[in-house]
Formats: sequence, C-alpha cells, structure tokens
Amino acid sequence: MSIDENTLGVVRGRRAARGLPISSTGARSLRQARAAGATLGTGYLGVGAAVVAALQAVYGLTFFLSHLSAYPDVAPALVAWLLYIATFIGTAVLVTVRGDRLTTGVFAVIGVVLAVVVALDFVAIWPLHDVGAYATSSVAVGFGLLPIVTLRPVREVVVATALLFVAFVVMVAASTPVTSDSGPQQICIVALAVLPSAIATFAVHRFRLMVQVELDRVLVQSNVSQPRFAVGMLASDELARLDLAAEKLLDGVSNGDVPLPLSPKVASQAASLATELRLHLIEGRRETWLHHAVTESEYLGRSVTLVDPSSLAGLLAPPQRDGLLQGVWLLLGDSKSRAPGTTIQLALGPVTAASQSFAGRSVCVPVVISTTGIRRNRVTPATWNALERAGEYVVSSHESSVKISVNCIVDNPAEA
Repeated sequence: MSIDENTLGVVRGRRAARGLPISSTGARSLRQARAAGATLGTGYLGVGAAVVAALQAVYGLTFFLSHLSAYPDVAPALVAWLLYIATFIGTAVLVTVRGDRLTTGVFAVIGVVLAVVVALDFVAIWPLHDVGAYATSSVAVGFGLLPIVTLRPVREVVVATALLFVAFVVMVAASTPVTSDSGPQQICIVALAVLPSAIATFAVHRFRLMVQVELDRVLVQSNVSQPRFAVGMLASDELARLDLAAEKLLDGVSNGDVPLPLSPKVASQAASLATELRLHLIEGRRETWLHHAVTESEYLGRSVTLVDPSSLAGLLAPPQRDGLLQGVWLLLGDSKSRAPGTTIQLALGPVTAASQSFAGRSVCVPVVISTTGIRRNRVTPATWNALERAGEYVVSSHESSVKISVNCIVDNPAEA
C-alpha cells in the first residue's frame, strides 16, 4: 500500500480534472449515474423510443411489401429488413434481460449490422434512381437509434447519426437526379432518417444533466441537518468499512484464526486501520456541514471556495444553513446562463467582541460572499429571499462582481 493511499486504496487529496475530489460522494454518485446500467430514469424514455421505432418499422415494411414489383432485385432489400428486424428484437430482448445495459462490444456489433442493412437497402434501390421514394430499411435504421440514445453515451450516438447522414447524402448525390421536383423529397427522406435520433440525443442529454444537477442538490441539502462537526457521507461509508475490517481482524484473533504474535503483514494492516480511524476522527472534529456541502458537490465544488478557519459554519441554525446554501446555489445559476470563469468565495468570520450581543447569549457570524462573473441584475429575487433566511445582508457591486455581506446571528457556543 502506497503512503499516499488509505486502506481503501483511495489516493489522499487527489482531485478530478474538473476540480471535484474523485473520492467525494458527489463525484462517486455522478460516476455511478454515468455508468452503464444507471440510466437515471431514461429507461422509460427508451421504452417509448422503442415503440416509436417499432411503429415506423411496421410502416416502412408495409410500404416495402406494397412496392415489391418496383424493385429489379428484391433480395438485398428483403435481407436488409430481416437483418433489421432480427437486430431490433434481439437488442430489445438483451436489454430487457440484462437490465437496461448495452455494452460497448454489443453496440459495436449492432452498429456493423445496421451499416450492412443500410448498404443492402441502397444496393436494392440503386437502379431505381430515387432514394426519397424507395428508401425503407435504411430510414428505419435512423429510428432504430432512438432507443440506443438512452443506453449509450451521447457522443457514440452522434457519431452513428452523422455517419448515417453522410451515407444518405452520398447516396442521393450519386444515384438520384436532383431537380426542383425531386429535391424536396430527397431532403425529406434524409431528414426523416437523421432528425429523430438527433433530437432524441439532445433531449436525453439535457434530461440527464437536469437529473444529475437535482441529484447533486439532494446530496448537498442532506448536509444541512448535520451537527456542528461531522464526517461527510463518503467518510461515513469509509468508517463503516474500516470498522468491518477491524471487526474481522479482532474476530480472527479471538477465534485463533489469526495467530499471535501478529505476522508483519497483518500487523501492518492493523496499524493502517488504526491510523485511518484516527485520521477520520480528527477530520470530523474540524469539518463542518458547509465544508462537506461544497467539497462533495459536483456543482459547487468547481466554482465555490470556502474560507472558514474557525469552523463557524457549524454554529448556524438549520434555517440559516438552508438559506445560505440555497442562496449560493442560486447565485451560480445553471450552466447555460453562467458566464465563463464564474466563481464564489465564502468567507466566514472572524467573530469580534463588538459583534456580540449585550447579554452575551448570541454572537454575529459575518459571512462574506464574493463573486466574479455575476452581475447584480442577473441575481434572481429568489436568491435574496434565501439569503434573508440566513441573516441581514448588505450588497455591493463592481463591474461584473457582486459582494454580499451577511450577518448571521447565532447562539453563543460559550453559553451552550
């Protein structure tokens, strides 16, 4: 075990490229959300997309069968339809059995088969010199990509859609005389083959982003009810694992399965467990709910910096915590409206004697929210309403920066 790793194999202090600790709960949750099989509810969208693709396939097959006499050689088109139907049904069964999962290898095979379907359909309609009038199974391939949008990364579906678009454009240019009469029909058939999967890709991508942001918001919100000093959610999991490992070791010693004196390897493992437990206990005595809310969030971790050397955030009451957290969240806004380089710095303290109440039963915790890239006229009224729950605030602005000073009145910890 490296000195830079804990007993769980997690590198201490390592951060992802986007600024979020790779061992944080937010990063772990979003990695799971992006993993194969974790579809964030898009499985229901996939069922609807599969129904649409099936209906289009029925229409296309009916059109093909009603125009069999127009084909000089019907065999390639017939084989194309058989391949497409077999692939569609096989994929549906596989996804149902494996639980909304489509591995890279299976997707590659499906892509090759669909490419063969398009090629066979083009071979069959080449002598007809009218792609817009007779393309059937190749158009169905575009609709067949609809359910795959919910199962594979966006970039892969975009590449597949782009290749299909290029194939149709080349086929139309090479085989069909484009005139003022035939041109609109060719454009419509290309759009019919490509646009459904393109629109679905955009919609599912936005849906995933929305759900991931809401998931992150829920994870962050759960920190509001924590005590003044507490370990984070991931640290709680690590403590549980360390406790289990220590329990197994002690149980082995008591049962005689682990002989005494301990071997150097087992002794090293026991020392590592003890060190990790002490580290977690020490960290838990200094880290507040706000520290965990920022560091464990994919959304906040990239743009928010916390300066709280005295751990004053732990003194805030739950309504104040909720208001401050919601205010910071709303200040950032969504990724579309946020200007590049937008940052927020949260500085708490110091508490001075002048800020204490006359009776000494309460103190004022100054919170300074310094922003860059956020104009005052872009701040929504909901942000001010949220900050009011934290305390009285004063706002100042300069160019594209807003500075908010909030005075949070809290119970004096010396009187507790």
